[in-house]
Amino acid sequence: MKKHNFSAGPSILPAEVLEKASQAVLDFNGMGLSLIEISHRSPEFVEILETAKSLVLELLDLNDKGYSVLFLQGGASMEFVRIAYNLLPLNGNAGYVNTGTWANNAQNEAAFLGEIAEIASSKDQDYSYIPKDFSIPIDLDYLHLTSNNTIYGTQFKNFPKTDIPLVCDMSSDIFSRNLDFSQFSLIYAGAQKNIGTSGTSLIVVKDEVLGKTGRTFPNILNYQKHIEKESMYNTPAVFSIYTCYLTLKWLKDLGGIKAIERKNNAKANLLYSEIDRNSLFTGKAKIEDRSLMNATFVLNDLNLESKFDEFWQNENISGLKGHRTVGGYRASIYNAMPLESVLHLVSVMQHFEQQYR
Repeated sequence: MKKHNFSAGPSILPAEVLEKASQAVLDFNGMGLSLIEISHRSPEFVEILETAKSLVLELLDLNDKGYSVLFLQGGASMEFVRIAYNLLPLNGNAGYVNTGTWANNAQNEAAFLGEIAEIASSKDQDYSYIPKDFSIPIDLDYLHLTSNNTIYGTQFKNFPKTDIPLVCDMSSDIFSRNLDFSQFSLIYAGAQKNIGTSGTSLIVVKDEVLGKTGRTFPNILNYQKHIEKESMYNTPAVFSIYTCYLTLKWLKDLGGIKAIERKNNAKANLLYSEIDRNSLFTGKAKIEDRSLMNATFVLNDLNLESKFDEFWQNENISGLKGHRTVGGYRASIYNAMPLESVLHLVSVMQHFEQQYR
């Protein structure tokens, strides 16, 4: 029996993506070969890669706006370093907004390469909110944000207006809501939450911001080199990119980002309404900053924790425990999460309340 999977990542994928990907592992497009044993330079895979890039630009409404798309290895954490190499000039300085663990990690990695300023932080309240109305120094070479904070369940609803290049880690909410993506000079995301399987990361970068740092650094870290080689400077993560391609096609067929945003709003509203109504639970994030992708909550009586854990696990639910560093519970309701699973979780919470209030 398929479980209701609320894992924060690697996370749920659409059923049809799993079916097509599993078939491709056995026999890719009737070639008599597995997807994972064909050449990454074969016409069949090159078409997959190029189509995936085109779908990214189409879904983000960035066609003909001077952006390049890359699928690279190393996860979003590798981009913490690559971004600084590619955008932070010698003797330059960059600004970071610290809204959680991954934002803090990005800031710390960049600090190896230059002067980093923490422009704002929500650490003072355990990352339970998004800082607002902070001042942005005019001499920054870029400003880095993390749009959605997977561990703490917060999300930027509005982004600062500035002429400084905006860089955004969208690992856990990319393609989930309609934004003006052209306001960002660089967007990046690990694939394993809303795009595909782990093993590749998506980078969407405005070409005009590259090549201006005055640095000499290894080609494997250089976005321009990867663009020149069309994401094939080294062997790409073939299977991961294929699942991204399938997921992007699935999203387009649903009606694109506007269509999935309506579904995501319905799921989040349903779950948060129950968290707020249920006498046994309390939400962790400030209401105005709650994430549409990761709902975090705790039991009011910690003595009930073992009973609740047994309760939801017996109800065919998986991945509901909060991050190991913060505890509590986290329901990740990414694009592929069906409304039926959220309804099931809400029902389980209601039944638990009936037994233990």
